[in-house]
Amino acid sequence: MRILLTGPTAVGKTALSVDLARDFCAEIISVDSRQCYKYLNIGTATPTENEQGDVPHYNLSIIDPGVKDNVANYEERARSWQQDIEHRKKNILYTGGSTLHVQCTIQPLDDVPEADESNIVRLETQIEEEGIEPLFKKLREVDPDYTEKMDGMNTQRIVRALDVWMQTGRPFSSFHSNDNSITVPDDMIVFGLHRNRQVLYDRINSRVEQMFAQGLLEEVESILNRGYTLKDPGLNTVGYKQAIHYLEGNISYKQMVNNIKTKTRRYAKRQLSWFRRWNFIHWIDLDDTSPEEARNFIGKQVAAKLNKD
Repeated sequence: MRILLTGPTAVGKTALSVDLARDFCAEIISVDSRQCYKYLNIGTATPTENEQGDVPHYNLSIIDPGVKDNVANYEERARSWQQDIEHRKKNILYTGGSTLHVQCTIQPLDDVPEADESNIVRLETQIEEEGIEPLFKKLREVDPDYTEKMDGMNTQRIVRALDVWMQTGRPFSSFHSNDNSITVPDDMIVFGLHRNRQVLYDRINSRVEQMFAQGLLEEVESILNRGYTLKDPGLNTVGYKQAIHYLEGNISYKQMVNNIKTKTRRYAKRQLSWFRRWNFIHWIDLDDTSPEEARNFIGKQVAAKLNKD
């Protein structure tokens, strides 16, 4: 049995997922585009060893920040882990909210062309000379749907999407199946967590404050001391970008914190907009439902599906 638990950032997926994994004798695959990077723990809210407990987790802290990762690589890794876990007669709990990663967990990606290195070099050179803004503007012209779904001006995704467009003349978003055609596999059930929007935003703001209390700036400094920079794909994400700008003296501490909060709230809004289009998600309102009640609800839904099948 495969269970997918998704929802926006800071909604409360991590704590619930570990209890669910124990309930269903499952192992957890993180459906997150940033927790897979080494050294990026606090800023990505990667579950600590204490939070993971005795439940095996996959896709956490396995990729060097200087290496480009993408949803296709995730899909390949997840498929391999799935086969191994199922071979050992265990269930699988996918947990995370990275939209494209969630979508390909439900339904495999269409056949996207491999990267054209000449295009990549050309685009990266343009970024060095002109910055990312002109390329983002171009992508917004040729693929407005994809730019709406991105986490801000994500350099790696902009370059990849433009590379595909340059090769095929098709928007990158066109290689992802239309929402109306997505079907959930027979051995999978999908649950989504949500909260009142203001409550969620307050949780995001609190989480950002907590990240700094836990040592986010020290974590970023240690990563920079390893020789990584903003040019490395792993650091091109909310939290780390702003922290580096602050450490370089480009913005104030207050600006850094406010920018992270604002961008994270906007990302959560985009996540919810994406997931709300899928009518197969079993939604759970965590404002009105206790963790124990959520576990009971999920257990009943899973049992009902198994009996039906």
